[in-house]
Amino acid sequence: MNIQIFGRSSSFDTKKAQRYFKERRINFQYIDLDSKGMSRGELTSVLAAVKDIDKLLDPKAKGDNATLFRYLGSVDEKQAKLLEFPRLIAAPVVRNGRLATVGYCPDVWKTWE
Repeated sequence: MNIQIFGRSSSFDTKKAQRYFKERRINFQYIDLDSKGMSRGELTSVLAAVKDIDKLLDPKAKGDNATLFRYLGSVDEKQAKLLEFPRLIAAPVVRNGRLATVGYCPDVWKTWE
């Protein structure tokens, strides 16, 4: 397994995801969304796995950029907005190769083991 957790230090679900993998002694790489964000390739890979870019929007995101995101028409425009403002991305995003989840999803992660 090649687990990557994209999250925030202030996110309770990110901490739960880290604990889930630590308890099972599964190594993972943690990437802080606030300081590093996601690369275009990483975002594209996650989008291919989750199939819906709107799932990547943090439901707690506020401000003009979050409002604008909801009204953007194309996936390319929304993807560009998420790359520009990684604070809009829901946390955690957990990747295992070409598989990915958004949020705390231990039932899905069990199938990865």
